Amino acid sequence: MNLIAPGEHQLLVFWAQLSLLLLTARLLGQLMKRIGQPAVVGELAAGLVLGPSLLGRTLPGVAEWLFPADDVQSGMLFTVSWLGVMFLLVGTGFETDLTLIRRLGRAAALVAAGSLLVPMVLGAGLGAVLPPVFSDSPDQRLVFVLFMATALSISSLPVIAKVLTEMGLMRRNFGQMTLAAGMANDVVGWILLGVIAGLAQAGEVELDSLAVALVGMAVFVVGALTVGQRVVDALLRQLRQREAGVTGSFTAVVVVAFAAGAITQLLGVEAVIGAFVAGIVLGRSKFKQEEVEHHLEVVTSGVFAPIFFATSGLRVDLGLLGDPQILFWGVVVILVASIAKFAGAWAGARAAHLPGREGIALGVGLNARGAVEIVIATIGLSLGVLNQASYTVVVLMAMVTSMTAGPLLRAVARSWQGTDEEQRRLQREESVSRNVMVRSHRLLLPSQGGSNSIVAAQLLHYAWLEDVEATVLSVGDADEEGVRAVVDIFDDRPVTIERVSSDDAPDAILRQARLGYGAIGVGAPDARGPWILSPIVDELLTSTAIPVVIVRRARNLDRPLPPAFARALVPVSATTASRAAQEIAFNVSANIGTEVVLTHVVNPAAVSARPAPRPDGRGRADDHSGPSSTRGTAVEAQTDVAAKLTERAEGFAAELGARARTISRSGGSPADEIVAAALDEQVDLVVLGANLRQIEGRPFLGHVVEQVLEECDTTVVVVAT
Repeated sequence: MNLIAPGEHQLLVFWAQLSLLLLTARLLGQLMKRIGQPAVVGELAAGLVLGPSLLGRTLPGVAEWLFPADDVQSGMLFTVSWLGVMFLLVGTGFETDLTLIRRLGRAAALVAAGSLLVPMVLGAGLGAVLPPVFSDSPDQRLVFVLFMATALSISSLPVIAKVLTEMGLMRRNFGQMTLAAGMANDVVGWILLGVIAGLAQAGEVELDSLAVALVGMAVFVVGALTVGQRVVDALLRQLRQREAGVTGSFTAVVVVAFAAGAITQLLGVEAVIGAFVAGIVLGRSKFKQEEVEHHLEVVTSGVFAPIFFATSGLRVDLGLLGDPQILFWGVVVILVASIAKFAGAWAGARAAHLPGREGIALGVGLNARGAVEIVIATIGLSLGVLNQASYTVVVLMAMVTSMTAGPLLRAVARSWQGTDEEQRRLQREESVSRNVMVRSHRLLLPSQGGSNSIVAAQLLHYAWLEDVEATVLSVGDADEEGVRAVVDIFDDRPVTIERVSSDDAPDAILRQARLGYGAIGVGAPDARGPWILSPIVDELLTSTAIPVVIVRRARNLDRPLPPAFARALVPVSATTASRAAQEIAFNVSANIGTEVVLTHVVNPAAVSARPAPRPDGRGRADDHSGPSSTRGTAVEAQTDVAAKLTERAEGFAAELGARARTISRSGGSPADEIVAAALDEQVDLVVLGANLRQIEGRPFLGHVVEQVLEECDTTVVVVAT
């Protein structure tokens, strides 16, 4: 193997290039964000500043030293640049929701077709009328016309993704549809480019290569979403079982993306399409780690993407626009490209009966050509299809459409909230993103069958979003019919059954819990002994870092199941655990109409033994103020805190669509008051938050929680975090 290392001077220039490109791109990107524009606008402008358009004209010696006409030097820089676009497209794939796109399938197909065909037709017409100054080979006029048709028809998936992400529009319906249409545009564009390259080089289309690209891409996409999904799931599952951590999972993500990129490059389609598909597959895996996506975003947006976008503008020479003819036709190309793409996307949206505002947003979003256009222009220049004038015009069109996409999209989306259905979906996603417990992560329910597990399954099913997958883990000699009864509780929720032959139930549960679950639900027996509820529950609480939802079924029921929870009592405090308990209770209420009773127990005895704050704020009250006034002030302060906590909880309940009201309780023992309130209000469910601690190697949920578990006869749910 004969590897040729770059020279010392080439390495010096390379590090200088990266430093200056990254610094300029980040500075201009932050400047654009300060004035309300996407950072990608500034990052693209960095290439113009450091390229022949500005630095090359003002300081030609510096520009020649920094960006020499050297194949090795250019190759190193563009390698880093392409790493940036690969990472960017992997992250975009993570954000792509195939379920949503499938629901928008017909509309997405019509938008993709319109945004591709209309610019292609107008691009071909424009290529036919452009003057000879833009093409040096009259005998290749047909190839030039086809190239212009292709150049005007594509969109830049990386730029679209960056703009949508920065503006927080990725999860909007039109955002997902823009991604789907952009991907279709890119795939067709690269295939057409292969056809044109064959014409330019051989004077004829190589049908074999075209068939390989078309069939190969179809097989690749289908295979990636089926067999590839299983392979990726198995890989990420193994990494979780072996506790490889974020580092191991991050490595796996990058390797999968590079491998997918190599496959599509082999098929004659750009590697970034493979990275995008890989991102979709990785994002769909139930064994993915959320931290990996975050780290990928940090590395991409902080380093690689700015370098990629800045590098895209380095080969643009705006000085050529000094020729009036080139300037005029350059403006015409930009206008035709923009109008054609907008009109095509808008027409597709209208054909799909989408709202007019959504059609406008799609037209604006798909108008960004970006670096993909620049790459295509570079290929056209190397093939001799384009000359320097036509190359500059095509690249300028890419830069202008990319820079205007963000501001125009912001203007369109500023006051437009979308349909009622979309608003509900976005509100739900926003609410879930703020939750500490009820999130989109999978649920694990260990069970050997029986009524305790059935009640636990009921609670999990009512509290979590309907598309969150649940896994019922059957350990040892479980009752098959009993386990099936537990599974049936989940109704149409995605649910899987895992069966493990093991005599060590806690160990089996803990090994399964490593596979990416957000919470463990446990139907606990009402057992007596030195443990909280059972040895298994104690072992789980001691050993797992995942939140545990303990459900202790009501005592003395004369039937297997309680009625649907009609009324729930939720003690409120300022802790994260209390917030988690509220999330569960309020979601149950929103789903089945349970009335939630909120309370915060005021304990006068707790303040009588210590001095209260003076009303004027000067330290503590002493004997001169009188014991009754001191105690009264402290109780008033507690009552005020209770009112604020319950008021905040009522607001949270209203946000989730739950029925909630507040009762006041005071007494020397919070646990006694909670048990009494459960009786007085005739509740059939008590939901408590518990800050889990370890004392001498054993779990401790707090005196109040453990006393309520012991004394309350109704169903008690403890959310241990």
